Formats: sequence, structure tokens, C-alpha cells
Amino acid sequence: MSFEKVALQLAGEIVLAEAPGVVMRKWREIFEISQKTLSRKLKVSSSVISDYESGRRKSPGVKLVSRIVRALIKIDEEKGGKILQEYDKLIGGSKFFEAILAIKEFPEPRKIKNLFKAVHGEFLVGETNLNNNVYGYTVIDSIKAIMELSPLELSMIYGATTQRALIFTGVKHGRSPMLAIKLTSLKPSMVVLHGPIKEPDKLGIELAKRERIPLVLSHVETVEKLIENLRGLD
Repeated sequence: MSFEKVALQLAGEIVLAEAPGVVMRKWREIFEISQKTLSRKLKVSSSVISDYESGRRKSPGVKLVSRIVRALIKIDEEKGGKILQEYDKLIGGSKFFEAILAIKEFPEPRKIKNLFKAVHGEFLVGETNLNNNVYGYTVIDSIKAIMELSPLELSMIYGATTQRALIFTGVKHGRSPMLAIKLTSLKPSMVVLHGPIKEPDKLGIELAKRERIPLVLSHVETVEKLIENLRGLD
């Protein structure tokens, strides 16, 4: 995949996101580049990058987004192009799209309590976060995701923003999804576990507590019904 095609895809995701700064940060972290390194490449203060990522500054314009994306790609190329190669593999035929059962960006933010109701939830961690915003959801086949996806591909399940619900299906315990999330260094707004869970894994619950991620157990009967309920939130 060419430099220009990658730049166009990343820039488009940032510009169209509900929270562009969050997506900027997501891609900077995926490329394993510090704010300081990126700011040096752009010849701006690191506080400028920090302000955009935190939302303290208004959304960057198209020209600045283009500069940021090109800088990320250029820095990666200078380090050997590891992330670009992974991204090329992702687009070119990995198991990524087999692992994603449904993905949605909301036109307007929803509350955690809305998703909690849709998935017939039971809080394991974070019941005080009911009014926090969620900007989308991803429904994931947990076995395919955890067994077959690379760290970059796991990062891609966040879609346009990390402020979303990650809903793992086929879960038997709940440890692996939380370990996968910890591996990406990106935090979703909430995690939902769906599957034949008799007793939620204690380590998974502890990881959710440490990362301050609301963790919910879904009691919807089937994956098909779960996705149907979620689509009702559109």
C-alpha cells in the first residue's frame, strides 16, 4: 500500500471522528511515537499536540491533520516501517474482518446506561459510570481476535474512537479480553463480555478495576439478538 493511500485513510478517520483528538492520540500510540518526537518532526511545541489530543484546542483543520499523519508515517519509515508493514498486512488480507462481527459509530453520543440496557447487562466493575458517553461499539469474536490478530489489528477494533464499547462474544471466563486491551494500551469506554460464563475471571475483573474500565456481563441469549439490540440504539 502506498504512502499516499495510508495517509488518506488515517487522515479521513481523524477528520470524520466525533473526537478527532482521541483518534489522533490512538494513531500516535499505534505508531509508538511520543508527543515529543511528533512535535519535533512538526516543528511545534509538544503542548500543541497534547492540547489537541486532550480536546483543550478545537479540532485541527484538514491541513494540520495531513501534516500530523504524514509525520507519523515518515517517522515510522525512518524506523524501518514496522507499523506500515503491519497496516499493509491488515488491509491486504488478515483475519481482522473475520473477527469483527459488527462495528458502529453513533451520530450522537450514547450513555453507558443505554448500552447497558441493550445488552441486558450486569456490572462487574464500574456501575458508577452510567452517564459517561459512548461514541460507538465494536462486536468482536473473542477467540478469533485473541488467537489471530496482531497488536496493531487489535488496536483497529476501536474504529474511529476509543470512546466506545468493546463487546466480546464467545467468552468463557473474561481474562483474555482484558489482557488484549491492556496489550494495546488503549482504553475503551466500557467492555462487555458475552458468552457461556459461569464465573467471571477474577484477574479480568482486577484488570478492569486497575484500568478504570467499566466491565459488564451480557445476559442476551444469542449473538444475533445482541447485535439486533445494539442496532436499535442507532
